Amino acid sequence: MFVSVCVLGGLAPSVAADSAVVVMYHRIGEESEYPSTSVSKEQFEAHITILRNGAYTVWPLGDVVAAFKSGRSIPDRTVAITFDDAYKSIYETAWPILKKANFPFSLFVSTDSIDRKTAGFMTWDQIREMHGAGVTVGNHTRTHLHMAASALGRNLEEIRHARHRFENELSFTPTLFAYPYGEMSSAVRDLVIGEGFVAAFGQHSGVAHAGDDLFYLPRFAFNERYGTAARFERAIDALPLPVSGMTPMDPLIGANPPAFGFSVDPTLERLNLLACYHSQLGKVDLTRLGKARVEIRFAQPFKRGRSRLNCTMPGPNARWRWFGRQFYVREN
Repeated sequence: MFVSVCVLGGLAPSVAADSAVVVMYHRIGEESEYPSTSVSKEQFEAHITILRNGAYTVWPLGDVVAAFKSGRSIPDRTVAITFDDAYKSIYETAWPILKKANFPFSLFVSTDSIDRKTAGFMTWDQIREMHGAGVTVGNHTRTHLHMAASALGRNLEEIRHARHRFENELSFTPTLFAYPYGEMSSAVRDLVIGEGFVAAFGQHSGVAHAGDDLFYLPRFAFNERYGTAARFERAIDALPLPVSGMTPMDPLIGANPPAFGFSVDPTLERLNLLACYHSQLGKVDLTRLGKARVEIRFAQPFKRGRSRLNCTMPGPNARWRWFGRQFYVREN
C-alpha cells in the first residue's frame, strides 16, 4: 500500500501551508509516437529523483482534497501525482518507478478504452491490481468526450456509465473526477457536484490551495517538450496566486473575446511584476484598478476549442506565484 511520504533531503522540516502542487502525466516513454502527451522514461525518472532528494512531501490526491475541506495544514512543497487515461505505459513503466520510491498517485480512467481493449491501454485486471495496491482511481467519463461542448444529458450518461463500470470491475465508486482535456463549463461543474464527487480537476497550470474552487482544481501537465527537470522544479516549487472576484466565472466563452478580470491580495509584495500570457495570443496587457484589481482586454477573439491563461509573479525565496485558467470556445 502507498502512504504519504515526506522526503526532506537533509533540510529542516517543511513549514505548514494550505496549498499543494498537483502534477499530471498521460504516457511515459512513448514520446517518439506521442510527443504531445508523453514524457520520456528518463524525464520521469528525473522528476521522481527530484521529489525523493528534495524537501518535498508526496501525498495521495485524496488527502490533499481532505485537507482543503477540513482546514488541516499541509506541509510546504507538498506534491500529488496524477495520470489521465490509463495508458499501458503507466502500468508498465511509471508504476515500477513509483513503487520503488513508495510514492502514492492517482489514475483517472475513461472506461470505454478499457472495455474495448483498445491497443496501448491497460486492462481491467491491471487497473484492479493497481487499485488493490493503493492507487487512487478517479472517474474520467466513459468516452473522454468534450464535456463543455456536449449536452448535459450526454455528460450525465457518460459519468454514470463509467461509475457503473467501476462498481462492477473494482467494487468501488470514485469520488474524484477529472474533466477530459481539462474542459469545463459552469453547467458541467454543477453536474459533477450533483453526482456526488468531492473534487474535480482540470488541466490548467497553477497551485491548488484551500481557497480554490474544489471542482476546478489546477494541475501542471508535462510532456516531452515541457518535461525538463528545470520546468518540473519550477512547478513543484510554485506558490499559489489566490484570486477572487473572477469574471466571467464560466470557462465556456460566450462573448469572444471575454472581458476577463480578477482581484488579488493587495498585501502581496511585487504585484507590479505580475504578468499574464495567453496560449494563443502571447503576453497580454493588464489594467490595474487600484492595487488589487486586474483587468484583461484581449486584443482578438479566441480560436475555437481550448486555450489557457497563465499569470505569474515573483514570490519569496526565488519561488513563483502561479494562477492559471483554461477557456473553451464552442464551434459555431
